[in-house]
Amino acid sequence: MATTERLERLIADEVGECCAADVNDRLAALHELEANARVDEADEGSDLDALSALGSGTRYRLARLLAAADEELCVCELEPLVDVSESAVSHALSTLTDAGLLARRKEGKWRYYDTTDRAEALLSALDSTREVGE
Repeated sequence: MATTERLERLIADEVGECCAADVNDRLAALHELEANARVDEADEGSDLDALSALGSGTRYRLARLLAAADEELCVCELEPLVDVSESAVSHALSTLTDAGLLARRKEGKWRYYDTTDRAEALLSALDSTREVGE
């Protein structure tokens, strides 16, 4: 079990003194916070996959391009817009698709991509928070 020495010092600094009941009350409140913040493992994994997928400049730019497009686009249409090889574009699109941020449709030998609602929501959330904290 973790030591509560620092927590005791914090409480003492805040209220002038600290007793075991104060520490227990604060720990109970913190455990309640933890329970309220918890998501199930599958959702956590999915969320982290989505955020990780957007964590590369190339993947982020591709998601932005597809979100801005009025229609789905093919790899060959995206490659000239980013400074990486066609295979790197394909790999990035696969990562975004696996994370649930893109939908892929195959027509003959061509693969077309479009953003999912989740990608649109994440990009919109980023847009709406860009100036927050400045």
